[in-house]
Amino acid sequence: MPSSSWKGYLTFGLISIPVRLSPAARTERVSFNQIHKVCHTRLKQPLFCPECNRMVERNEVEKGYEYEKGQYMLFTQEEIEEVEPETARTMDILEFVKLDEIDPVYFDASYYMTPEDAGQRAYHLLTTAMEKSGYAGIAKIAMHNREYIVIIRPREHGLTLHTMFYTNEIRPAADYGHTDKAEVKPQESTLAEQLIESLAAPFQPEKYHDTYQESLHKLIEAKSSGRKITALPHAAKAPVIDLMEALKKSLASKQGAPAASKPSVVRATSKSESATKKGRKAG
Repeated sequence: MPSSSWKGYLTFGLISIPVRLSPAARTERVSFNQIHKVCHTRLKQPLFCPECNRMVERNEVEKGYEYEKGQYMLFTQEEIEEVEPETARTMDILEFVKLDEIDPVYFDASYYMTPEDAGQRAYHLLTTAMEKSGYAGIAKIAMHNREYIVIIRPREHGLTLHTMFYTNEIRPAADYGHTDKAEVKPQESTLAEQLIESLAAPFQPEKYHDTYQESLHKLIEAKSSGRKITALPHAAKAPVIDLMEALKKSLASKQGAPAASKPSVVRATSKSESATKKGRKAG
């Protein structure tokens, strides 16, 4: 069983359901360490106390709030737990909203919500009712020293929880959404809609892959075998000047394109192959 990020009760009305949260996703990426260029030793960032002039163990660490420059109030974990809000142990569903009314820009991290044995029946009752109604629940939960507003929604016959950004955390962008400066012709709009339709497909996330990470893995594998990676060319891009012409060409290429395009491949070239090619060029 995956480790729990939070354990407590989900409540709506007078019904309480014991549940636990576990992360629904995590980023998978190649991780590089920082290496000292001189001796090729991995660099570390230890806990160091400049006053005592020595390294510090984890069990010597306290939490401190800087109320003035260089002046700290110290707190124990017990003191912090004493001021935990009720949402640290119970999340009440405050209201239900239509799922399609929620702007995805507010979504942050995702968690699977699973019931404890005593809450199985009530959990499935709530899940089924939400699936049929199309509603998602809005609740509050405290974890990681912060209180979150969360969305609880049904997914694959279970409940998924998403922490959300607060409104003041959504950053505005200059000129975002303003299209009144550019006039769109009806013919251009029609061709753009046709191009969208030609690219339309069911959402299948398993089709998509992180090609950059795949290339990094191939680079690591090639380098460990003494081979060299052939750099992939990058096509030069420029702003479109004639929208109508670009739309027409895009539609024509989609209509004449094969059903599936071949994925790009990063090819590893051995040192001997590189030497042979250089010899041919010299000759």
